[in-house]
Amino acid sequence: MFIMLTVSQFDLPLEDPVLKFLVVLIIILSAPLLLNKIKVPHLLGLIIAGAAVGPNGFNVLTRDSSIVVTGTTGLLYIMFLAGLEIDMAEFKKNKWKSMGFGAYTFVIPFIMGIVAAHYILDFNWLTSFLFASLFSSHTLISYPLVSKLGVVKNRAVNITVGGTVITDIAALLVLAVVVGMTTGQVNAAFWTKLSVGIILFAVAVLVGFPIIARWFFKKVSDKISQYIFVLVMIYFAALLAELAGIEAIIGAFLAGLALNKLIPHTSSLMNRVEFVGNAIFIPFFLISVGMLIDFTVFFKDFETIKVAILMMIISIGGKYLASVATQKTFSYSKAEGGIIFGLSSASAAATLATVTVGYNIIIGETDLGEPIRLLDESILNGSILLILVSCTISSFVTQKNAEEIVQQDNEDTMDETNPETENILMAINEIETVEPMTNLALLIRSKSTAENVFALNIINEEKNDSSKKNAEKILELAVQGGAATDIKITPLTRYDTDVISGISNVIKEYDITDLLIGISGKKGFSPSFVYNLYSGYLNNKTANVLVYQAIQPASTIQRYFVILPKNAEKEPTFFHSLLKVWNIARNSGSKIDFYGTDETIAVIEKIRQRANIEASFIIFNNWFEIKKVFEKMKHNDGLIMIMAKRNMVSYLPQMQRLPDYLNDHFRERNFLLIYPSLPKAEDYRKDTRDIANAKDFVEIGKIVGRLFK
Repeated sequence: MFIMLTVSQFDLPLEDPVLKFLVVLIIILSAPLLLNKIKVPHLLGLIIAGAAVGPNGFNVLTRDSSIVVTGTTGLLYIMFLAGLEIDMAEFKKNKWKSMGFGAYTFVIPFIMGIVAAHYILDFNWLTSFLFASLFSSHTLISYPLVSKLGVVKNRAVNITVGGTVITDIAALLVLAVVVGMTTGQVNAAFWTKLSVGIILFAVAVLVGFPIIARWFFKKVSDKISQYIFVLVMIYFAALLAELAGIEAIIGAFLAGLALNKLIPHTSSLMNRVEFVGNAIFIPFFLISVGMLIDFTVFFKDFETIKVAILMMIISIGGKYLASVATQKTFSYSKAEGGIIFGLSSASAAATLATVTVGYNIIIGETDLGEPIRLLDESILNGSILLILVSCTISSFVTQKNAEEIVQQDNEDTMDETNPETENILMAINEIETVEPMTNLALLIRSKSTAENVFALNIINEEKNDSSKKNAEKILELAVQGGAATDIKITPLTRYDTDVISGISNVIKEYDITDLLIGISGKKGFSPSFVYNLYSGYLNNKTANVLVYQAIQPASTIQRYFVILPKNAEKEPTFFHSLLKVWNIARNSGSKIDFYGTDETIAVIEKIRQRANIEASFIIFNNWFEIKKVFEKMKHNDGLIMIMAKRNMVSYLPQMQRLPDYLNDHFRERNFLLIYPSLPKAEDYRKDTRDIANAKDFVEIGKIVGRLFK
């Protein structure tokens, strides 16, 4: 059966779904390729393209339900990613700064809007309040730019995202109150319903969603199902927000916060979430915004021109003043102040929602019987032009300042670059340990490590097809796991009569710095494994040895107990081991409880500010009471122990009995044992002594900066 295209199928606007989707895909594909050459942000290109092909342009496409639904998903996606990618430790540390910026960015444009509406446009007070709320809210339309450039963890971006939620909620509450007053519904019942709804919504998302998600990720390992689950959570949170009486985008953001620690930034799921959003949903949203733009409205009459210019001055000027006030208040750099302005200057979603509601509310009639609207057509047309201008300014300003921040970070990194190469080797011989070990390798990996991850399988039987095929299958799973996060894992197959000697030779050949060994929860520490550990793996002097057992996905671990032996800080390679713990916390978002002696904890606390993580510090001086620490652990807690080899300063005889204890009590828990490598140079001893004796953070910053950047 042949399907033939007819001439009518090319009539404008296009109705054929295949042609419509093809046009959108061509726009998404061509915008970055064409505009990057002339330094125009591709986000702006998508908006302009949407205006060109939309009903107010060449009328190639209509802004029908398919565009609206997919575009709405894109908007929710932007807010969800903002919550998902935010650094929670930094977010908590800067919560007051976020509130400060939220107050600035709401109050300044709001006051300007009220004054302009009442004294220039002669609006009544109720309309003036609603008009002013148009400028207090903003949309993080340029967030994909900062995400692409890798500056989402910057403190300025962090407080802007937090402040966005505050100002959007405030602006939308103004909308709800004004609408309620217009319809005569603002009373005690109104405030009770709104307050209770918001509280129940926040509790359901921030408390209930993590519980549901943790259970789901434990039970379901299928990658496609996990991604669909994330989409369900986004839309479910958006629906709950609307039921509570606030905008859906707030629900999407809180869903991101709720799942923040359950979707590690280095995981394959995060890669899928970002990929699909940036490839399809977010571009659809930008194109749908462009379809709203009508360039001809600017030339309709003088009233439209006056209102549009006034709206742009209030909105752009108000957001600029708010960003300057924030920059000065918190002593941020010029680039950080610029990125605050860039991210907060775009008006789209909340502005459009407010003006649409105001336009549809009829408060009376003229003598000719024409409806009198709460917000008239000139404001509706002015808001459309405001969206175009503000999104244009937002895109250019955000890209410029984000690039400056990246350049400054690169310069700082060059001053503190770790001269050593980090090469990670996973020794894998069982299929069930492949995924947990791959995830661990990605968690402990430093930013500078791009392709220095290896997966090794030793074939110590007679060379035959079955053993070779099994090795290939195991290594292929590891390679696929890395590919899912855009990390290249190099597979290595080695034939050797002895596993220990085979691994040792690979460590020497590839200059391995970290050897990962997986333990199956079913087998635990077998006598043969314990013998190989103490008589083989730990005999190498150049690589950290990490022994890992994963009963549940690392993403579902809420907290890690990190046990440090006495004098751990005096080991020359202590900070290299500690870096692995820091990376796990930083990349997974899990909380860390450090247990150690006064001296050890004092050193770790000094460097905490350098590598910002959510951590607690508990003094623990007696390893004979270590069972009391274990008893504090809950179901979703994991254990990390910094160990020591014989003849090291921090070595304790009790460490020899640890495998038996873990076999008896930790078969159903995740644990990681880190055996530090032996020192390579006297310089490490000097650095360690300097850090141990340092009086403040400034003294140790340069010493450990290259490790914890």
